[in-house]
Amino acid sequence: MKVGEKSGLTEWEETFIDRAKAAMVALGVGDAAGDLGRDASVRQQYGILNRLLPQGKSTDDTEFGVLSAKALLNCPGEYNARYVADTWRALVLDNGGALDRGGTPLYGALWNLSVGMNPPLSGIDNTLNNDDGAAMRAVPFGIAAVGDPKEAARLAGIDASVSHDRDGIWAAQAIAASISVALEGASVEEVVAVGRACIPDDSWLGRRMDLADAILGELSDPFDQYEALHTRLWTPRHAIAAEAVPQVYALYRMAQGNFRKAFLLSANFGRDADTICALTLALCAAGQGMQVIPESWVEQVRHPSGVCLSFAKTEDLVDLGIELAHFALKRRT
Repeated sequence: MKVGEKSGLTEWEETFIDRAKAAMVALGVGDAAGDLGRDASVRQQYGILNRLLPQGKSTDDTEFGVLSAKALLNCPGEYNARYVADTWRALVLDNGGALDRGGTPLYGALWNLSVGMNPPLSGIDNTLNNDDGAAMRAVPFGIAAVGDPKEAARLAGIDASVSHDRDGIWAAQAIAASISVALEGASVEEVVAVGRACIPDDSWLGRRMDLADAILGELSDPFDQYEALHTRLWTPRHAIAAEAVPQVYALYRMAQGNFRKAFLLSANFGRDADTICALTLALCAAGQGMQVIPESWVEQVRHPSGVCLSFAKTEDLVDLGIELAHFALKRRT
């Protein structure tokens, strides 16, 4: 665009595109930072992280988010789970499969797809299908259905059914719904409430969401809150959706949607910090835009490393954010 040339977009549309880019980039920033922040050697050298270190790079969180974005953008008709499954086959299985760092249910789903199984069974008959592996790739659906949390949740549920079931699906739907309203400038309380509405009360995830809310209500000291979010939500051996997703929302609330505060809280949280930091920062950036992300961080993460999905290293998170935003604007009209 030439200097002085008008974009033809309204102020709201320009703001939305900026926030969509920020949400996708923040996913990559948080993924890289959280993965470093839980590394013992990094903690020994730096203590706590207050910036994205030069060695930070994407893990499966960012790269499966890219996979979900590509499936949604390239679908020729009504978005459906069979199309998502075929996209996984084409972009992952036909490119050597998932490499290092993927979550258990992601490998399980790919195996199910490789032997001819399709959703929803590929997600139902799958090990650890209640972890946060579908939630970590739900940001694109919030962008695609900006301002429409029910539609965002519907799209995320279709995607999640390939690899997850129940808590795993509800977690993805919650994140997508929350992103959809954060992009429109909803308050922190509204963002959390919209996500919580996607989760059945009588579920492990629902009960843990209520527990996280109780922790923040009962304890006034942020250090006590931080410790309790670790100890009282902890699940043995593996961090699953019922642990990590309530922690995401709690840290987002503790930071009051502020990107830099959320970085400090979530990058240093340990445990499943790559997913926790990625989603917490995505929620914050969706409400604040690209201005809160240092330009050097953007350039560092905008191209995924391909550590898990080899095709992803040819993609660009900034471009995907723009494409998803235009996809959403077209849907709205």
